[in-house]
Amino acid sequence: GHRVTEAKDGNTAIQQVFKGHFDLLFLDFKMPGMNGIEVLKKIKDINPQISVVMMTAYGTIETAVDAMKLGAVDYIPKPIDLDELIVLVDRIAERRTLIRENEILRKKLWKKEISTGQIIYKDPGMEEIVNMAGRVASSRTTVLILGESGTGKELFARLVHATSPRAGKPMIVVNCGAIPETLLESELFGHEKGAFTGAVKDKPGRFELAHGGTIFLDEIGDTSLALQAKLLRVLQEKEYERVGGIQTRKSDVRVIAATNKELRKEIEKGNFREDLYYRLCVVPITLPPLRERREDIPLLVEAFIEKFNARGQRLSEISTRAMATLMAYDWPGNVRELENAIEHAYVTSNTGRVERQFLPASLQRTLIQGPLATAMSPLKDQQILQALEAHRWRKNDAARDLGMSRTTLWRKLKQLGLE
Repeated sequence: GHRVTEAKDGNTAIQQVFKGHFDLLFLDFKMPGMNGIEVLKKIKDINPQISVVMMTAYGTIETAVDAMKLGAVDYIPKPIDLDELIVLVDRIAERRTLIRENEILRKKLWKKEISTGQIIYKDPGMEEIVNMAGRVASSRTTVLILGESGTGKELFARLVHATSPRAGKPMIVVNCGAIPETLLESELFGHEKGAFTGAVKDKPGRFELAHGGTIFLDEIGDTSLALQAKLLRVLQEKEYERVGGIQTRKSDVRVIAATNKELRKEIEKGNFREDLYYRLCVVPITLPPLRERREDIPLLVEAFIEKFNARGQRLSEISTRAMATLMAYDWPGNVRELENAIEHAYVTSNTGRVERQFLPASLQRTLIQGPLATAMSPLKDQQILQALEAHRWRKNDAARDLGMSRTTLWRKLKQLGLE
């Protein structure tokens, strides 16, 4: 009654666990290449929730205890008694049911965040990225989020944290580019009293505050090589010292980093450590710029209108011409710039709508293309569009102002693809 997959050795097992979803793993102690303990460590790094049962004909009490410390749920000797095996599988299946119920609750929370405007997308590429974030959330793996400024890197970091087993612990955000280099080490690792001028008392660092949870290192490409060496130590050894201190502290923190820089180019220039890059880039997530996911713009606009209307109802809709402007613009500032544009319209609009004239000046210079551009080129067609927008697309009122019948107006709109 169970679907079973076989792996010929430890490396194959690790690859299969990384690519797929498994509830239970029976793992031999003696195998070619890596032994069972080594494989267990790597499997648990990829998926801490997987249940692992060690099997061996060579086991001792010591090896069983070592396996349990690393997260194995049980230990079964060879030759394997099949009745005992079935009882063991049934018991683990009950445990997995409880784990799955918790996963369902986390996914409901995730979907609620999406529906309330936290993450908004329609683009298939974005859906794949959101699904990837959900898959890596259950592991302890370091994640590197890449993308231009304003694409929502912190939002995705929060998604990974909120759907991970660490969701009940703090998520600490550090903008490495906004803190002076001389203070950044103290901010991250803390300092002891008297470590430098102004250090009048002990201060815990962000890694200490994030213990058991997640730390998000935004704009990590802006850090110095000296600090990168200390970050590498935290990732490799899980330990650090405060500035001016001698006590080594342990770090139980999941690291998510982000940058808008091309780190490979920074490595070539000598600005970024290659070994740190590979430590960070275990699971890279690249967020596309808004100009590559234009079909999401109407959804985002609707969400931002709703967000700003929560301050006080001012906007009821967006005009066709304004939407065409937003769709044609290249968005160098990405989603953050779009949000600012809608806020600008919210503040300046006196008609209750987002209209082109209420958008920032940089957007008003945008050349509109497509059917709407055709509609606006001859003077008569531009007048038709202006009349419709003035009357909120009430065709009878617009036709009366234009001195034409409603049928003529309807025919004209059909020709322009604007009905």
